[in-house]
Amino acid sequence: MWVLIVIPPVLTLTGEYEFVQSTQFVLFAIVIPALLVVGGPWRWFDLASLDEPLVDDDGRQIAATHPRPLDRWMQRRSARKGYRRTVTLLLIFVAQTILWRSAPVVDELIRHPWFSIVESITLVIGGAFFWLELVESAPFRPTTARPYRIGVAAIAMWTVWVIAYLMAMSQNTWYSGFRHVSGRLFSLAVDQQVTTALMWFISACAFLPIIFANLNRWLQSEEDPDEELYQLVRRDQSRGFFGTNP
Repeated sequence: MWVLIVIPPVLTLTGEYEFVQSTQFVLFAIVIPALLVVGGPWRWFDLASLDEPLVDDDGRQIAATHPRPLDRWMQRRSARKGYRRTVTLLLIFVAQTILWRSAPVVDELIRHPWFSIVESITLVIGGAFFWLELVESAPFRPTTARPYRIGVAAIAMWTVWVIAYLMAMSQNTWYSGFRHVSGRLFSLAVDQQVTTALMWFISACAFLPIIFANLNRWLQSEEDPDEELYQLVRRDQSRGFFGTNP
């Protein structure tokens, strides 16, 4: 998928239609990183153990029987809660979304389609680290509580939704490069509406399962969900929202 959307004819269409350009962005920022993390390609190259991760009495992962390079990193990562790391990755996701949807950058992508390769690398790498904090992909596990994951996934989804909504409500397209395309199959107004619908739909398909799955597991947990939330708030009041560990 990654290769197909950075070569013609898809790459050519990104300079002619806003919905194709925006769909390419959503695939780079959300879909490809999510599939990459869920698929766990590091296991194919023997970079991580296929054994079931061992967990100590405190619920932290310990070294695998035959550790691989990523197993050691996973052990160090899971040894501390990553609230600050998760918030930092969320802020990077939000910043990248705003940057790569801004008018000057998209107009540059229209004039120089090869720039999409740079876009794809930055979004996929940042997105992959972000999704490691949202879903389990052996040997990695999220290092934050489920309420945090719900909030982080919701904010990420809303960021895409707000940008798409503002694009749809604009009387004229944000991107001047699309105004000079001749022989269009439909108007710029229709292009904007299709763009918004696709951005909403794709981001919802990616993030809503994360939100509802974590909400369901949280509500079904043995602990009282209200008490767990109160404990989470009390910890935040004592150490700050970003946590004490990176």
